[in-house]
Amino acid sequence: MSEFDLGALGWTTELAEQLEPGLVPGRVVAAHRAAYDVQTADGNVRTRLPGRLLHESLDVAVGDWVGLGEGLIRVVLPRRSAIVRQAAGRTSEKQTLAANVDLGFIVTSLGPELEPRRIERYLVTIWESGAMPEIVLTKADRVDDPAEQVAAIEAVAVGVPIHVVSALTGQGCDALRARLQPGVTAVLIGSSGVGKSTLVNRFAGTERMAVKKTRADDDEGQHTTSHRELIELPGGGLVIDTPGIRELQLWDAGGIDEAFTDVEDLAAACRFNDCSHSTEPGCAVNAALESGELAQERYDSWRKLQRELRAIAVRADARLRREEKRKWQLRARDGRSRARRI
Repeated sequence: MSEFDLGALGWTTELAEQLEPGLVPGRVVAAHRAAYDVQTADGNVRTRLPGRLLHESLDVAVGDWVGLGEGLIRVVLPRRSAIVRQAAGRTSEKQTLAANVDLGFIVTSLGPELEPRRIERYLVTIWESGAMPEIVLTKADRVDDPAEQVAAIEAVAVGVPIHVVSALTGQGCDALRARLQPGVTAVLIGSSGVGKSTLVNRFAGTERMAVKKTRADDDEGQHTTSHRELIELPGGGLVIDTPGIRELQLWDAGGIDEAFTDVEDLAAACRFNDCSHSTEPGCAVNAALESGELAQERYDSWRKLQRELRAIAVRADARLRREEKRKWQLRARDGRSRARRI
């Protein structure tokens, strides 16, 4: 690749100023079990973390800008955004799905599987990341009139752009592709079989990501993508395809205010600042529920996600305390060892 091409991946003078002298810049374009593909000015490099950084569990994600030295990743440059979730399973560890993303395309298919509550969870995650969310409703060719389903999503995605597309007929695809201007990075996230890889292939003009045809007995595709990959599109623009997400566990509360601006605005209008929205007089939230301005399902979801985020914060605090205790114990042990040597 030439320097111009490296710039097309988003390399800037600001990033260059943060890179230590002697290191080679590159962007992580794919992540595998124990290795990473990094695109540099000289080509694509298959690399890994050195033992020390691997032991320290350095967080590296697709979309990251890194510095390479002697063929290994030595540093991850500061991110401008990061889409993070709580790792699947019974854990309090985080997992970065994509880094340095400008647009977060939340992809879901039209039809009986459309679930507004799931969209709310994705919106909290994207807003918290620092990226801008947009909704992509796929498989429009299978629905006679999507207006009712679009309205259901509009009710939970306040002010967020919504694209109704069909990769089969091309409906809405040109407008969606136009969002990916040169230097802009978007990530596609959503459940398996909603058409993320099919959209990537259409935009790339070739089958970059493996896909399978939908099953005859339902409206969903079959899961194929097994890893995250950043793809440079013809004409500019970058897109990160991701495996289907079975469950999206939240990590941070930062995006809940943006995802629920309608409820937050009502809560701010309550008579008391510490209103619990139960029996207090002058509660704007209760008034909106009674009048139908605020749907009960929307309010219940807001409350549920708040409780979930509080529980995550408690577990994260406990984990940090354990880590600090472990570091203190290691420092104390090292101190005793040095004292014995003296």
